[in-house]
Amino acid sequence: MTSVRNAEDSTPRTAGRRPRPAAAAVADALRDATYEILPFKSAEEKVLAHVPRDVALTVTTTEAKGLDPTLGLAARLTEQGYRAAPHIAARLVRDRVHLGDLVDRLADAGVDRLFVIGGDAAEPAGEFPDALSLLEALRERDHPFASVGIGGYPEGHGSIGDELIEKALADKAPHADHVITQLCFDAATTVRWARAVQKRGVGLPIRVGIPGAISRQKLVRVSAGLGLGQSARFLKKQQNLLWRFFLPGGYSPDKLIERLTPAFGAADNRLHGFHVFTFNDLDSTESWRQEWLARLS
Repeated sequence: MTSVRNAEDSTPRTAGRRPRPAAAAVADALRDATYEILPFKSAEEKVLAHVPRDVALTVTTTEAKGLDPTLGLAARLTEQGYRAAPHIAARLVRDRVHLGDLVDRLADAGVDRLFVIGGDAAEPAGEFPDALSLLEALRERDHPFASVGIGGYPEGHGSIGDELIEKALADKAPHADHVITQLCFDAATTVRWARAVQKRGVGLPIRVGIPGAISRQKLVRVSAGLGLGQSARFLKKQQNLLWRFFLPGGYSPDKLIERLTPAFGAADNRLHGFHVFTFNDLDSTESWRQEWLARLS
């Protein structure tokens, strides 16, 4: 079974799509939210303690630790009844033989989904410099995954020009089933980007990446645990998040959701759900999500 889409599947899906009440659309988006977790030693225990099994997960890859902890955690969580998608960073995959071994390992463990990224390694380990090249190799081997996700960048990419990053999204779209955006704290920017993506012919559903209910102290501990090089890149990429923690009252995802609400259910974009960057603060994040669902119901 393959999740590769043909050209017709990747066209905008606006025909017959009626606008929905925004509150109902956001309730559905939170009910169907996905959580991103880091492959730290305590991650499995925290997931089992705090995350319902109907919440789908992605497991990040850190350059310092490599792919193995990510694949191992995804396999164990799948065995426990979760839908867990490991991040496969193209620049950490050596060649097609290595890719085949990874695919076989995940298939044997019952993992039926992936999230494919280029990765932050300064130099590729082998023949895959970016996500597209890895996606094409997966297509060639008729991969068994039912769902493949790719990344979106509402505020652009720090090291890739806007035109190139949007062309890359269009090129990757026929190989994928959904898009997960990087963190963006400006709802208007996210909505404009989603509308532009649809106008350019990419009709994949988009999950908006938002931070969970995480404390300032937790974010600092997470960054410290990533390893020196990875930590520096993490802090650089998350500087927008960091400075918000020092504003009066700190950071809360509530305002971002409130400002995104009117766009959910509209026919001019493909905003579909939320992808919560939990930073493994799973108890507070799940409590926060349940409070929102209770309020909306």
